[in-house]
Amino acid sequence: MATTSYFAADVANGCIMLMLVLISTGLRFHQENSSSRAAMQLSELLKSPVRVQRCAGRVVQTELVVQIDQRDIVPGDIVIFGPGDLFPGDMRLLTSKDLVTSQSSLTGESGNMEKIADIREVPTTPLLELKNICFMGTNVISGCGTGLVISTGADTYMSTIFSMLGQEKTSDAFEEGIRRISYALICIMVLVAPVMVLCDYYASYNLSESLLFGISVAVALTPQMLPLIVNTNLARGAIVMARGRCIVKSLSAIRNMGAMDILCIDKTGTLTMDCNIMVHYRDSWGVSKEMVLKFAFLNSFFKTELKSPIDDAILAHVYTNGFRFEPSKWRKIDEVPFDFTRRRMSVIVETDFNGIPHKFSHDTDHVRYVITKGALEEVLNICTSVQHIDKCVTSVITLEDHQRILQMSEELSNDGLRVLGVAIQMLPNKIDNVANNIEIESNMVFLGLLTFYDPPKDSAKQALRRLAEKGVKAKVLTGDSLSLAIKVCKEVGIKTVHVTTGPDLELLDHAEFNETVKRVTVFARLTPVQKLRVVQSLQTATKHVVGFLGDGINDSLALDAADVGISVDSGASAAKDLADIILLEKDLKVLVSGVERGRLTHGNTMKYIKMSLVANIGSVVSLLVATIFLEFEPLTPRQLLTQNFIYNLGQIAIPWDNMDEAYAKVPQHWSSKELPVFMLWNGPVCSIFDTATFLFLRFYYDAYTLQESPFFHSAWFVEGLLMQSLVIHMIRTEKIPFIQDVASWPVIFSTTLVSAIGIALPYTPIGEVMGLAGLPISYYGFLVLLFLGYFFLGQIVKRAYIFVYKQWL
Repeated sequence: MATTSYFAADVANGCIMLMLVLISTGLRFHQENSSSRAAMQLSELLKSPVRVQRCAGRVVQTELVVQIDQRDIVPGDIVIFGPGDLFPGDMRLLTSKDLVTSQSSLTGESGNMEKIADIREVPTTPLLELKNICFMGTNVISGCGTGLVISTGADTYMSTIFSMLGQEKTSDAFEEGIRRISYALICIMVLVAPVMVLCDYYASYNLSESLLFGISVAVALTPQMLPLIVNTNLARGAIVMARGRCIVKSLSAIRNMGAMDILCIDKTGTLTMDCNIMVHYRDSWGVSKEMVLKFAFLNSFFKTELKSPIDDAILAHVYTNGFRFEPSKWRKIDEVPFDFTRRRMSVIVETDFNGIPHKFSHDTDHVRYVITKGALEEVLNICTSVQHIDKCVTSVITLEDHQRILQMSEELSNDGLRVLGVAIQMLPNKIDNVANNIEIESNMVFLGLLTFYDPPKDSAKQALRRLAEKGVKAKVLTGDSLSLAIKVCKEVGIKTVHVTTGPDLELLDHAEFNETVKRVTVFARLTPVQKLRVVQSLQTATKHVVGFLGDGINDSLALDAADVGISVDSGASAAKDLADIILLEKDLKVLVSGVERGRLTHGNTMKYIKMSLVANIGSVVSLLVATIFLEFEPLTPRQLLTQNFIYNLGQIAIPWDNMDEAYAKVPQHWSSKELPVFMLWNGPVCSIFDTATFLFLRFYYDAYTLQESPFFHSAWFVEGLLMQSLVIHMIRTEKIPFIQDVASWPVIFSTTLVSAIGIALPYTPIGEVMGLAGLPISYYGFLVLLFLGYFFLGQIVKRAYIFVYKQWL
């Protein structure tokens, strides 16, 4: 368009248009480049040296331990690792000692896993549950060991996930729509420009002037400010979201958030607080008993090795609820650390017998206890008695007791609670080296149960309700158990009528899979590939715009496939690299703000597109009518381009406009079929009143001869500019402009300024140079009546359009 302006002999306008293009592209480049650099800083990992034994290729074989960067690891290296180390590749354990690892970066779920070198796995064991294999990207929690690197780089398990990345995404409907509109306008220009040239040449018989006029009409037909308006809208959205503590890496993601109608989210850390809170401390009959809590507290208080969130939850519950168990009156003798074979841990403590039930008292001044806490079944297996706390007596544990306790545990687990058992045993004082005595954890007395819960975030329920009000449906995709997922979803308001699991999905054919995904709201025990399939099914089979919030490597496939990929700054590096938006706080409230901003961006962009097409198409039709019946051009090329440029300046404020509240309540999708229909309804309204102006000038002022062309040019210039400025207020809202809805002050100011420039220009020296002349007061009186008629008829057409198509923008 800048080039065509140069051909039209309007160098100033061409330079300005070229400047706008450069500003638009520069703005978008700067915003996305800044966002990408910020995201890279968030995900940047420090170099991690690895201790390695290398002996291959030496004449004299030695086991020399060296430190190298993890990127230089190759298959065949023997890696030595300890607490806190990351595994630089997939490896087979050679030795291990109390080795506990975290695989949350792969599974997305909290919880640790014991790894054992000397173990033979069943062939059917799932890959991530193999205890003698450690995976790249996971880390050591406690213990130590050595491992033989069997694969690195593209051959690792993590890379098998990444190998599915990069598949072609579904096309962006908005960008595709803009491309189609651009092609349509080019076709219209190709058709209209020759017609305008022929009509003008028939009237003036001046070929060069007719060619310039045709090119000017083609320039006026295009919405030159579209790139600047779109990118300004998106940049403003990114700035606003940055204030809400989220980084936008891809500006188009803001627009997609406005169209998003399904949000797939993980449970842990998103809906829940990713911590444990103690709920119950019950005896074996299900009655809350303080003694159960007391011994559990002592176990956690004196525990020193591998403190867990469970211990923190017990201590927090005691301290915050005013219990006074006085640990200072107890002394730790020793402890038996937790391991994944026993699945329990014990501490040995002693105290005087004051305050201890007589059954557990002793003839000496001090008594010793083994206090064991761990997995319920493992604790029950070492118990021979059950404590009747109220009666201060014990009885032999029977099969009925065993079944009753397990049934109570199952009911609590179905409520989404984690259940542990507590048992004690009184020790004779003469026993030495108690921690190494094999009989320490045997013949114990079962005290009761402890239950823990990862509570939902206070903000999650409110945020999900607000998303639902805006037409965004939440679906939970988690690798956790179904019962726990259902419990959490019920508390945050997600319907759990239709639920399923990953293994159940594998049994379905393609059609059943799509139908199930459409109906189900809670998916549990999903693998990374199953998460990907769910997202793709929602996109293709049900035609939804899907957002996905995830933070683990196991979420990478779904993040890459989703229309809007969202991660958090604490997530895995791979997840942050693939995400379009990175949250600095793992809070759904930020997403609500993003959805609102996306719809505002979409709405203001659609305002510009629709008002530009209506005004420009209407103006071109009016020019064509006037050119046919006049002996001269309705506007000279310079006047036409100047009018177009001033009008475009008035539209710069549109990104700062507000939107109707009802518009932000539903997802906004691009519809290519809507724009032609919208133009057919609203474009003729402008043309009708432009034609009325032509007839008024022709018959009232007799302005149809060449001698009267300066007067006609001035009148047509002012009317066209004011009409296009008023179109902004008519199109921007479905309500009655200036009465039911008023534009933001930047829009009011810009249109007022443009109107003032248009009215004043014919009376200035610049107007004289452009061939414009002053206008009589009577003409402005006519314009008042004309614009009142335009608003009246335009509002009737608007209401009829909304009645038929149920929407406006």
